[in-house]
Amino acid sequence: MRVPFRGRGARLPGGLADEETRALVAGTASAEAAETTPAPVPHPDPTGAAFFDVDNTMMMGASLFWFARGLAARKYFTSRDVASFIWQQAKFRIAGSESSIDMHTVRDNALAFVAGRPVEEIKQASEEIYDELMADRIWSGTRLLAQQHLDAGQRVWLVTATPVELASIIAHRLGLTGALGTVAEVVDDRFTGRLVGELMHGDAKAQAVRVLAEREGLDLTRCTAYSDSSNDLPMLSLVGTAVAVNPDSELRAIARSRGWTIKDFRTGRKAAKIGVPTVGAAAVSGGVVGGLVALRRRNRWPF
Repeated sequence: MRVPFRGRGARLPGGLADEETRALVAGTASAEAAETTPAPVPHPDPTGAAFFDVDNTMMMGASLFWFARGLAARKYFTSRDVASFIWQQAKFRIAGSESSIDMHTVRDNALAFVAGRPVEEIKQASEEIYDELMADRIWSGTRLLAQQHLDAGQRVWLVTATPVELASIIAHRLGLTGALGTVAEVVDDRFTGRLVGELMHGDAKAQAVRVLAEREGLDLTRCTAYSDSSNDLPMLSLVGTAVAVNPDSELRAIARSRGWTIKDFRTGRKAAKIGVPTVGAAAVSGGVVGGLVALRRRNRWPF
């Protein structure tokens, strides 16, 4: 097991580095933070692996939404936090777009609600929140796909914008090898509320997979990646086999044009429910993640 990366110096001040650099920092930090607990298999395949997105791929809905909802129930948010996020959501819904300043604010405040909290406290809360709100939302079809890779002797990682602490818990509960997630800055065993680099999104996911593959001796041409979103094209294009799971319309079209396998585990009823938390986020969790989930719906952010 590897000790999670907690680099002070790797965090770049907001607005001072371009997005490519921030993605590079985020992906590298995520790979360094990945804890691996591979289960023994009779016929290990050391160079093959699978990488699964989480939101709407492995799990119904947005994992960060359920995480925030669980924290809200535990009184982690103040009325000021609620007002701030509701305002961000309202501006986005009215204008239909966002300025670069607003986007930086959303990014830099993405984990502000855990600022000052001990890492172990958040890990414990994450365990409870997974059991309460997430366990029943795992897609059985996607879980079976992951198990098939494990049965073939391959390692399986989650790759997600969710904080790496929560992502690792999800991976552990599903019996997977580990997780690549967003890395939050930690000082003296407490979260500062700032990110190391960038959210795990787009190019950052691809960078994390590259670094992990080099560290673990993987042959990316023998690896498989799964996602529901066109945002994950950098990761999907990096590996030998790409699979679109419960895809959005853009990814479905791309998958068809490239001959990628498409798996859709949604019934019409379940597909309709996927977007419900997006509209109801403000009401359900005090609006704390409403703006973030709204951005995900417009393919701007990874939630």
